[in-house]
Parts: sequence; C-alpha cells; structure tokens
Amino acid sequence: MAAPGSQYSYRPGGGGIRRFGTGEKIKPESIWNMLRRVFGHARVQWRLMIVAVCSVVAVSLLEFLIPQLTRYTIDVIIPGDYYNRLLPLGAGILGAALLLGVLNFLSTSTTASLGQRIIYDLRNDLYRHINRLDLGFFDRNRTGDLMSRVTSDVGALQQLISSTMIQMTTDLFTFTAITVYMLFLDWRLTLLLLLTFPLMILTTRLFSKRMRKSFRTVQDSVAEVSDHLQNTLSGIRLIKSFATESLESDRFAGRSKRNMEANIQVVKLRAVYEPIIDLLNYLGLAIVLVFGAWLTMHGSMSVGTVVAVIAYLRLLQNPIRRFSRIINTIQQAAAAYERIAEILNTKPEIVDADDSVLLPAVEGKIVFHDVGFHYAGSKQQVLSGFNLILAAGKTTALVGSSGSGKSTIAHLIARFYEPQEGEITIDDYRLSKVTLASLRDQLGIVSQDIILFNGTVRDNIGYGKQDATEEEIEAAARAANAHAFIESFPEGYDTQIGERGVKLSGGQKQRLSIARVILKNPQMIILDEATASLDTESEHLIQEALGQLLKGKTCLVIAHRLSTIKQADTIHVLERGRIVESGTHEELLGRRGRYSELYELQFPQTAMES
Repeated sequence: MAAPGSQYSYRPGGGGIRRFGTGEKIKPESIWNMLRRVFGHARVQWRLMIVAVCSVVAVSLLEFLIPQLTRYTIDVIIPGDYYNRLLPLGAGILGAALLLGVLNFLSTSTTASLGQRIIYDLRNDLYRHINRLDLGFFDRNRTGDLMSRVTSDVGALQQLISSTMIQMTTDLFTFTAITVYMLFLDWRLTLLLLLTFPLMILTTRLFSKRMRKSFRTVQDSVAEVSDHLQNTLSGIRLIKSFATESLESDRFAGRSKRNMEANIQVVKLRAVYEPIIDLLNYLGLAIVLVFGAWLTMHGSMSVGTVVAVIAYLRLLQNPIRRFSRIINTIQQAAAAYERIAEILNTKPEIVDADDSVLLPAVEGKIVFHDVGFHYAGSKQQVLSGFNLILAAGKTTALVGSSGSGKSTIAHLIARFYEPQEGEITIDDYRLSKVTLASLRDQLGIVSQDIILFNGTVRDNIGYGKQDATEEEIEAAARAANAHAFIESFPEGYDTQIGERGVKLSGGQKQRLSIARVILKNPQMIILDEATASLDTESEHLIQEALGQLLKGKTCLVIAHRLSTIKQADTIHVLERGRIVESGTHEELLGRRGRYSELYELQFPQTAMES
C-alpha cells in the first residue's frame, strides 16, 4: 500500500488505481497514447526507421513469393515434366531464403538499435522530469515506487519496442497484401476464411482488458517489492539493532506473494486465451481444406493453388497466432506505460514564472511579508500572517518547540514549497519572480539529515562546484576542519565513503557537508539543526568551521541546542508559527520568558548559578 499522503494507492480488488484520498478512478492511458509517445521518440531516429521499414516490406514480398514458387511447381513444372527448370527453381528458393535471412537480420538489428535508443530517451526524459518535480511530489510518493517506474516499468516497454513493434509492422503489411491477393484469387474462399477473424479479434479484446488489469497488478506489486527493498536495505542497521530480521522477511514474503499471485493470474488468462485462438486457426484451416477441395474437384481451382492458399493461410494466421502471444507483451507494456505516464503527466507546482528574472548577486536581506502556509493535504496552518526579517550579513537564529514552523521557514526560503499567502523577498526581489536556479545558486544548506553520495571524499566536497580545483577542495576541507581526518585515510581525498557516507562518523559527515557549502561560497546559508546529533568535540570543531563559513554571510540558524546560537545577532523564539520573543541571547535570558525556560531545561546548573 502507498504510504500515507501519497498521491496514488493501489487497492486490491478495487478496480485499478485510484487517486489517493478521493476514490476517483484514474482513466487508463490507451495503447494508442503509448504508441504515439514511442513513435514521437522514434521520429528522431528516422534513418533507422527507413531501413527497418524497407526491410519489413522486402521480407513481406519474399514471404509472398515463396508460395507462388510452390504453386508453379505443382501446376506447371510437374505436369509438364520440365526437368530443366528444377535446378533454377531450387536455386531460386535457396536464394530467396538466403535473402530473407539477410533482411530479417537487418530488420531485427536496426529495430533493436531503434528500440534501445527510444528506451534511452524515454528513461532519461522520465528521470529529468522527476528531478524537476517539487518536494511535495516526493512527500506524496514512495522512493521504491519511483525507482520501479524508472527501471522495471521502462524495461517492460523495451521488449515491445525492440522486437514486438517490428513484428507487428511486418505482420500487418503481410496480412494486408495476402488478403488482397486471396480476394483476387477466389473471393468466396477468402470471405469464408475471414469470417474467423472477427471472432479472434473479439476474443483478443475481451482478454486484453483483463490482462492489462492483471499486468497492472504485477507492476504495482513489483513496485511494492522494490519499495520494501529500498527501505530495509537502507535501514539495515535499525533492523539488526531491533533483531527484526524475521519480521521484515515475513513482510517481504507477503509482498512477493502478491507478485506471485498476480503473475499466476496472468498465466491462467494466457492458458485460456491461446487455445481459443488456436481453435479458431484450425477452423480456418478446415474451411480452406473442405471448400478448396470442393472447388478443385469441380475444376474451379488447381491443386497448386490450393497448396498456395494453405501456405498463405499460414501467413495469415501467423500474425494472429503471434498476436495472441505478444498481446501479453503489449498489455504488460501498456500497464507499465500507465505508471510512467502518471509521472510524466504530473506537473511541478513550483516553477519559474513567465516573467521571472535572474537573481543578481545579493547582500542577502530576507523578509517574510504576512506569509501564510500549510502543507498539502492538511488544513492546519503552519504559518499565519507571519513576518520576519533576516538582516543581510547577519546571523539570525530560530528556536522553539518541535512543530513550531522553524524548518518550514527554511524550506520556504529555498522555495522547496510556496506560501499560500503573503510574499518572501530577498533584497526586495520577490522569490516567486526569480528563477529557481539563480536563487539556489546563492543559497547553501547544512542540515542534520546529511546527504552524501556513494563516491569519493573529493566527489562529495566538489558536488556543488563541479569545476573546482584540487587546491579549492583542499582549502574548503581545511576551513571545515576536515582535512586532518581526510588525510588520515589511506587513500586521502580518493577514499570511497560508501552509501550515504556509511564509512564516516557523524562529525566527519557533517564537516564534509560544511566543506561542500564553503566551496560553493553562497551569500545566504541555512543551518538546520546542523549540530543536533554530535558529541561535544565534534560540535566544537564544527563551530570553528561554521565561523569560517559564516563570515559576512546572511545566515539562518535553526537549533534545539541553544549553546550553538549564543553568538547569533538576533534570536527569534517561535511557538505555533508565531514569533513570541526576539533579541540577543543575554536579552532573552533577562526577560525570563519562553527562551529562558528552554535554556533552563537544557542547562539547569548554569541557570541556578545565574
């Protein structure tokens, strides 16, 4: 099931995917929409398309020619005892077979290349689109589910594009050409034969709807398995610390069971569908044999023509027989595409306005003007009529109880979210009227939740400035008090730190994140609980590093640990989204208000002495 607050959820037995919290059924994307998007990507590779289409036409013509050689042999060569034509006939058939093999190779290889390029473009488009979506989208959706859509769902389209698409094109061209020829040959026999095809189409239509629903269940169950893996593998230390390996194994087994049951349902549908199609194919063969024999016995058709018609019947029925098998691929791809389209059709809520401008180099005065904000899906106001000034080049601290709105203020400055009321300005530039990139280029964030990528120390420090020199990276590390521990590693700055910096201590990770921001050198800095979980020694080192980072910068410090904000130029105390006290550390202690209460809770001995 989707996590609470997610935009979509799957409800077993509920008739598909419904928009979370509304019960509204999402209209499935049609196969035509899927093919339209695929061919939109394919148009770019028009040279490969031309080669593939020409190969398809040539293959169809050769398949049409070979039964004619059979008819000619039976009706002309054998009755006429034309021994001298047997060798050219054999050479012609072998030549046609050889050419057919070359053309099939050409069509298969070009189509595979075309398919891989389309998948490459589609996966990149999907990833780029996900990156453009705002944080609210990620609040509503599970990471494992998004991973599944970029990997397994796009992969489900790969087989359709790489092999099925060319086969369908070939079959359609061959089917049309042979049907026209057979109508010309004997319209009565052809019409009798074609009567079986509406039954095949109706059967396919009935089963395809059920198959798509079943495949959608398969894709959703794969996403649940992926999400469970992502959560448990990233939290493996927590699992082991609570000895809940058996619990998580049982949960994983439950999600895997749903995937197994969904796949079994698909197999059952195929097990019923394919024999029905085979039965209708044999019905067509019976019609050709009975009616064709009757026409031959009455002298209306030659034996060679009957044999050719049987060969053409195979060519007509092969597309239907193959379609009965590739319908699984098509429906699986359609189910996967529905999930991909849900992402591609989601529009980011926070975008550059049409009249947005680049934010020039700023001094960094940030002002909240009567700001009101609540999170999506919640009616509770986090901020209401909120006003705040962060003086340029000064350090402003926010303290208060959990849930008072401190981190929300930081998120609004970075435009991770938009306020529903009021306005935020930087040096009198309205945030809603400057480009996101130019705003965030001048903003650095150091948070308690440290994000480090699996790579080297150098890669992580230089992440915010890709063209940084070795000297610049080392200087940033020294300023962050990180150079000493980095040099203690056998590989120094080339040391692999593991996923999310798992090989580093909390203090080391925090100093790397500070070095990263020092290297970026932004004018505005947000410290969101940057030292909350550190020991005293690490905190001291990081405070020294922050002293280097904050010189002349506009800084917003969010902290529960009041020892980290004593030197702030201004401290604001927040409660329920409102400022209840403001002043310096000494001024607030002297007022004996809320700040003093918080300080006494953290430093009771110091408070008693004072």
